Amino acid sequence: MAEPKVRNRNVCIVVLGDIGHSPRMEYHACSFLEHNYTVDLIGYVESKPLEQLTSALPRCKIHELSAVPVTNLTPTLKLIFKTVWQTLSLMIALASIRRPSSLLLQNPPGIPALAVCYLYCLITRTKFIIDWHNYTYTILALGMAGGEKNRFCRVARWIERKFGSKADANFCVTKAMMEDLTTNWKIRNVNVLYDRPPLQFHPIELTKKHELFMKLSKEYPQFLPSCYDDLKESGVVECTALTQKLSNGTVLYKPNRMAILVSSTSWTPDEDFGILLEALKVYEKEANTKPQNFPFLLCIITGKGPQKEEYQKKIEQLKFSRVEIITPWLDTEDYPTLLASADLGVCLHWSSSGLDLPMKVVDMFGCGLPVCAFDFKCLHELVRPGQNGFIFQSQQELADQLLFWFENFPSNPSLVESKEIFKKNLLSFQNLRWHDNWTNVALPIFNSFI
Repeated sequence: MAEPKVRNRNVCIVVLGDIGHSPRMEYHACSFLEHNYTVDLIGYVESKPLEQLTSALPRCKIHELSAVPVTNLTPTLKLIFKTVWQTLSLMIALASIRRPSSLLLQNPPGIPALAVCYLYCLITRTKFIIDWHNYTYTILALGMAGGEKNRFCRVARWIERKFGSKADANFCVTKAMMEDLTTNWKIRNVNVLYDRPPLQFHPIELTKKHELFMKLSKEYPQFLPSCYDDLKESGVVECTALTQKLSNGTVLYKPNRMAILVSSTSWTPDEDFGILLEALKVYEKEANTKPQNFPFLLCIITGKGPQKEEYQKKIEQLKFSRVEIITPWLDTEDYPTLLASADLGVCLHWSSSGLDLPMKVVDMFGCGLPVCAFDFKCLHELVRPGQNGFIFQSQQELADQLLFWFENFPSNPSLVESKEIFKKNLLSFQNLRWHDNWTNVALPIFNSFI
């Protein structure tokens, strides 16, 4: 696509959250850079952003927002103080950026960012664009008495509707959300920009899986072999609980290896990990009854967030013999490798609005990993049962899917056809990556504003 000859190829991206935990906005920034834009990225830096961004100075400048101080105020006053603090912090950050042709704001969180960014765009004659991942008011409702009827939620909804209608363009993550924004919110210029996996999420060879298992074994003994008799065999130079490496560099799976179940989360109220724990109890019981039919299952739950400690305590109380659960925080480069090394993924995201889609499933599909996903209103836009994964609505349904998938693992002849269908559809999904999709959908809109 020919690039227009223009002067102002600056764009500002605003995330009123941790940049490193906002992958979609990071991907926006990377795509802008690939199309010769300069980027000012505003947000909190609680975890390391992508290297493509941190190494792109001066073309990409990250403006770190000041963390909200901890206070002993009442919940209402604390919320007011946080709003005032973030308003001032965001205004200071916006005053320090290069004047952009467009400002792209992630929503949620939208308060106070929607009002502050709109006013900035109005004053500087910058195009105001919102990327709708969900709704702020439905997220707030999860933790407030009265839910969506709470006065703060009603105010948040009014703010989203008011300033959303003033945006020059909008992106959203599903067709269902686009229809809701246009029909019920009367918001114009809404474009569906589906999440697609970037190139780092891809299937990998067994050699790469072995390298990850070796690395993880230094911190997690579950990846260590139960004994080192392998090393006594001719030609075996390295071994893990799942793999062995020969002197000629060949890596093989061990017979009767354990299976890996993976789930990623931000440990927030819109994911009920109690469902997974209960399903694992069912699997544990069945695997103990028929140990010859069901493998030892290692469940890896990645991520960090507010409910992690609560669930870790629940996990510690479980007395499993055929299932083990670990909750690591992985390096950015190790996360895609883990997904590509797993045997099945689980997604417990249920969506506060019912209108967004879990990016973690997109990442899993990018790595060729089938998924069991909790069913909600628009999940069919991503997960197709029997074609690229499974959907469930209860702990028993999830347990049944785990038992179905892992029975006589890893060579259940009754799964050969299903696995081939999944593989074919996941390969097709991988043909369209984030940057190509962004170039087709988003770039023409941003180019039209400069």
